Amino acid sequence: MSSNSLSNNKIGFWTVFTIVVSAQIGSAVLMQPAYLAKYGLLSLAGLAIATIGAITLALMFSKLCTWVPKTGGPHAFAQEAFGNSAAFFTGWTYWIVSWVSSTTVVLSAVGYIMPIIGINSSPFIKVLLGIALISGITAINFRGLKFAGRAEIILWILKAIPLLIVPIIGLYFFNINNFSVAPEVASLGTPTILSSTTLLLLWGFVGLETATAAAGSVENASKTVPRAVIFGTIFVALLYVINSIGIMGIIPGAQLANSVAPYADAAQFIFGGNLYLIISFISFIVLFGTLNAWVLTSGQIALGLAQDNLMPAIFAKKNKFDAPVWGLTLSCLGTIALLILTASESLADQVVSIVKISTTAFLLVYAICCLAFFKLLFNKKEDFSKIIYPLLYGSLALIFCSWMIYKAELNELLIASLFTLSGVPFYLYYKIKKNK
Repeated sequence: MSSNSLSNNKIGFWTVFTIVVSAQIGSAVLMQPAYLAKYGLLSLAGLAIATIGAITLALMFSKLCTWVPKTGGPHAFAQEAFGNSAAFFTGWTYWIVSWVSSTTVVLSAVGYIMPIIGINSSPFIKVLLGIALISGITAINFRGLKFAGRAEIILWILKAIPLLIVPIIGLYFFNINNFSVAPEVASLGTPTILSSTTLLLLWGFVGLETATAAAGSVENASKTVPRAVIFGTIFVALLYVINSIGIMGIIPGAQLANSVAPYADAAQFIFGGNLYLIISFISFIVLFGTLNAWVLTSGQIALGLAQDNLMPAIFAKKNKFDAPVWGLTLSCLGTIALLILTASESLADQVVSIVKISTTAFLLVYAICCLAFFKLLFNKKEDFSKIIYPLLYGSLALIFCSWMIYKAELNELLIASLFTLSGVPFYLYYKIKKNK
């Protein structure tokens, strides 16, 4: 392939920006009010902590990408700092959790589309709709990164304005009494409530690093990706503040906690009639865009690992559209398997359990990236005056990740660790093959 052809396949700032925003804005922004309803006003304190943590992580990943502008993101940073072993397990964990977490987006999208198509909500129907959705988006990504990126821009335009309109109008109906702490959590104490809400809210920022995974396919990656990561995360934070206050302020907490489509319920309260079906459709578009961003990312993660000889060479093979078909295919099949294995009557319970485990797994990846950040920072041996600012936000990012991991429930931490441990057999195979 010629150098001009490769250049034509690269993506620019606005495509990267929409990928960063869409990866974060999905099931979180649409389901977040329902998750947080039982925590009352303390959930807003959790939002503040999660926002500060996310912005420090965005600054850290931006700096890492200026140092290591390679496809793969987190594994590339770990490889540069600690070598191939750390790179493999970082990349493996990131790849696994990228398609595991996609399951929550699929489930949320199914929850919003079912009222529109007017079918029953049996687990079997949910699974069939979910399989159709993930298969369709994977097919879009088979057309290549640039095609999927253009689709992301269109989806982002379709969803950005409605996501702001509903909560802003909701502020007119705001009632502080709707922020009430549920009896079952009132006895937990403020520190426990804050850690629980922050973990749930951090899920809304997971994906801020997705642009680094495709850095090798970005024009002028060392400048484009950092700007997109920082500005994208700030935009998401502002949207979450408006969303949380607007939606939670118009629906009583007890009612909101049991909602499977809080955005549609808020629209029904504000507008009445059947307009909420339009909001449901817009919400589905939001989730469609998020899923597209994560499917795109999962393919790039596997591609980066294979290009660095950390996964079988088959994952580096591309089709005529320059798409990593094997990474995309296996990610799709993994998501389908999870949809089948986690099928249940309660959509909310199904989503929340996966969210907590996935967020904990992402935190393990983020923590490794924080350590890689400090290793690379000190390797540069620059004057203290030049590193004081990176040292500040890097330290805050590491403290934030460490606190969240420490506060995670033991079962969530153990299951998240299994994502990493599942790579041991593949790592041993890789080492044996390399030695031969």
